[in-house]
Amino acid sequence: MLRSDAVGPDGKSTYTVAVEKGKPMNSENTKKASLKQKAAHELMQFVVVSSYLAFFFCAVATYRMILLSDFRDWFFNYGTALINALVIAKVILIGEYAHLGKRMEGKPLLVSSVFKAILFSLLVFAFHILEEAIKRLVHGKEVAGAFHDMPLDHLLGGALIIFCTFVPFFAFRELRRVLGEDRFQDLFLVAGSTGSDKPEQHANLTRKVS
Repeated sequence: MLRSDAVGPDGKSTYTVAVEKGKPMNSENTKKASLKQKAAHELMQFVVVSSYLAFFFCAVATYRMILLSDFRDWFFNYGTALINALVIAKVILIGEYAHLGKRMEGKPLLVSSVFKAILFSLLVFAFHILEEAIKRLVHGKEVAGAFHDMPLDHLLGGALIIFCTFVPFFAFRELRRVLGEDRFQDLFLVAGSTGSDKPEQHANLTRKVS
């Protein structure tokens, strides 16, 4: 039995493929396995991103209800926060698949994180404008009115919330890109992975980050 490392669907992580010695690998089975792994990876990414956004958006909704002392529409407020999290998560993944901000990945992580936060905030804003324009078309209204129906203070407030949510999000995404997905997950989920008993590995990671 031979074992071979192959690149995962995200282009970074690797997985091991077992091949029986003396027999050719079944390309059809390998392709099906690769598609299943890619679908599972994309689904997990969507769950992680939407959960992160839902946490922040629900926190903002809770703060707003506490500030106004009005919990009558809590179901609608939390439902809206969850829907926005799902939609924006999909927009983020589409942007990442389109390699938005990739040209800044050679910069320090602070620079690339803030740049991607700004870039993806603009992407979400553009998507929101497009959504409002489509709604007006469906209801037989003029598309130009989409800008007039959205108060400026609401737009600025929403953009600020999105940007502040994206800064730590892309900081973690950039750190994961540099360390590698497996190493990044180990640091947060595996006990002892941050210990000092692996000086050589930590030295390599330090050189890689710098």
